[in-house]
Amino acid sequence: MFGFRKAAPPAAEADKATTLTAEKRTVSEPVLPVQKSKGNPFDEDDDDDWVRKPSSTASKDKNRYKNDFRDSGGLDNQSVQELENYAVHKSEETTNSVNNCLRIAEDIKDEATRTLDMLNEQGEQITRTHNMVVDTEKDLSRGEKLLNNLGGIFSKPWKPKKTKSIDGPITTPDKPSKKDVTNKEDRQKLGLAPLPKGRSAPTTPPNESSTTYEKLDYEKAKQDDGLSDLSDILGDLKGMAINMGTELDRQNKALDNLGDDVDELNNRVKGANQRARKLLA
Repeated sequence: MFGFRKAAPPAAEADKATTLTAEKRTVSEPVLPVQKSKGNPFDEDDDDDWVRKPSSTASKDKNRYKNDFRDSGGLDNQSVQELENYAVHKSEETTNSVNNCLRIAEDIKDEATRTLDMLNEQGEQITRTHNMVVDTEKDLSRGEKLLNNLGGIFSKPWKPKKTKSIDGPITTPDKPSKKDVTNKEDRQKLGLAPLPKGRSAPTTPPNESSTTYEKLDYEKAKQDDGLSDLSDILGDLKGMAINMGTELDRQNKALDNLGDDVDELNNRVKGANQRARKLLA
């Protein structure tokens, strides 16, 4: 009943409010989408200058091919063109499977090559260790002679007990060490260098106007090349596996020989220590 009416704002403030409202309305206006170029910006084709949604036709076709047309009446109810496309699709799938097998075989060969390198390095370490045992035996022999000479002055002569001679690592001529492998042929025998592979002449990829037979023939050529390469790699892996087994057998024999020499050296060191303690007693 006793209400108060708000006075009208001054003209300057009203204009300011109107201006702010216009500015806010201008800022809040939606921004127009910017054209997104898909390909060459200088292409005259207008269709390439706009982003298009991916069509689901290709995925539907793949699903139909995977189901062997079970959802559309089976193979007998398909047109000739559809069956030709199906044959090309299956041929491409086979090519991809062959390429995947080839990549796996190449990875296995790389791992086998690294394993062969490690085995050769391990064999060299065994040889170096055995040579150090031989050098130690030479120093021990000089010490034993000195102990024998000292024993001749104060007591009875002493001779060290030798059960076997320490001759060092046994060299196997049929299995050279890695450092002796200097030419390409020896590295190929060890599987450490790739063998040359014969490939068929490269064929031109078919275009859209190519017939189904040409497309199938192109896929078949790629499959033949992939299977040929796979056969070569499997042959290399077989040879590398044989070389690994031979190298492991050689190293096992070398370790047995090294162990026998180390035991002999240890017994002689114990005998020399006992002789020295008797002389000092």
